[in-house]
Amino acid sequence: MLTDADCRSAKCPEGKKRHRLADGAGLYLEVAPSGLRRWFWKFYAEGKEDRLALGSYPKVGLKAARKARGEARELHKAGIHPRQARLAEKIAKRASSATTFEAVAREFHETKAQAWSPSHRAQWLRCCTKDLFPWLGALPLAEVTAPVLLEVLRKVQARGATYSAHALREYAGQVFRFGVATGRCERNPAADLCGALKPYTARNAAAVLDPARAGALMRDIDGYAGQPVTRAALLLSALTFQRPGNIRAMEWAHVDLDAALWTIPPELMKRRLHGKINGRPHLVPLSAQAAAALRELQPLTGHGRFVFPSLLTGEKCMSENTIRAALRRLGYGNDDMTAHGFRAMARTLIAENLPGVPQDVIEAQLAHGKTGPLGAAYDRAEYLAQRVALMQSWADYLDRLRDGADVIHLRA
Repeated sequence: MLTDADCRSAKCPEGKKRHRLADGAGLYLEVAPSGLRRWFWKFYAEGKEDRLALGSYPKVGLKAARKARGEARELHKAGIHPRQARLAEKIAKRASSATTFEAVAREFHETKAQAWSPSHRAQWLRCCTKDLFPWLGALPLAEVTAPVLLEVLRKVQARGATYSAHALREYAGQVFRFGVATGRCERNPAADLCGALKPYTARNAAAVLDPARAGALMRDIDGYAGQPVTRAALLLSALTFQRPGNIRAMEWAHVDLDAALWTIPPELMKRRLHGKINGRPHLVPLSAQAAAALRELQPLTGHGRFVFPSLLTGEKCMSENTIRAALRRLGYGNDDMTAHGFRAMARTLIAENLPGVPQDVIEAQLAHGKTGPLGAAYDRAEYLAQRVALMQSWADYLDRLRDGADVIHLRA
């Protein structure tokens, strides 16, 4: 049996890797050459020798070590492996240390962050921080009931943000499901709110879909009296019909005017994280009109990074409100035409007025994903040659609409 004096004076003999001082019933103090002293309990599990660390001396004294040995022996007699029991205890303590809604939500966000795109990652946390944490953040997760959550979501809905209320219900459901999996709550109350919120009806972005109105729009763009960079952004939106975010963030390094090609890197495309990392870049053929517009713009912004730099500072790209404000200046409100509406305009007018263009070619130019469960995996056709012809035909068609219908003179 050891004494406190034995433990205090214990040293490892010179030349030995370790020295063990037995106390009894499998408990011993192991001394390293560095002077570190640690308690271990030796036992046998399934016929093999094993040991359990009980802490370092003097933080864990002789009396405490004997007590820990006794508790471990009782578990072992009951058929429970002491180390597995300790691991389960650690997990339970770690789970119970963060049980509030905000703590569990942030833990879930950190767990999923690497699998989400940067934009969704930021949006998820921003929405929760704004609308959920102020009301639910300090509450234990298990105490957040369906009526409590509904009251918070209705506050969001009351200010007209119906879509946000539905999104927050989904975000809260993710937190509760994570809480169930980690033992912080027993059920997901967000699932009980199905049908409790006002329905959200998505509205398509307003767009000009009539050829005559499209011609008027092109004439208005041609006569735009504002900033030349903004006018070029409007024109390229119509000619290339790419997503507004890609238009605004177009970089000169991604444009090859000699090859008449704009290459959008995969990480800048609207895709899931897997597609951003492993996908191919999106190629946008430039019509003669689009290339001419870029060449005309090059002396103004070609010295910087962005084709359409911010009007306030060239270090950032054009604001998302610039195109919207320009359309309003031309007399097009949000119910008439939007920056995203150029895509709908092209998709509709090409299908209805440019015969012979396959639907897959149009969809490829719009950078829409392949349909079907295996479409994206096996159908990787880009139809580049067909899209080169399409983009030139589309630009020529817009020119004809802008110039107006051909006048046929009839004899008297």
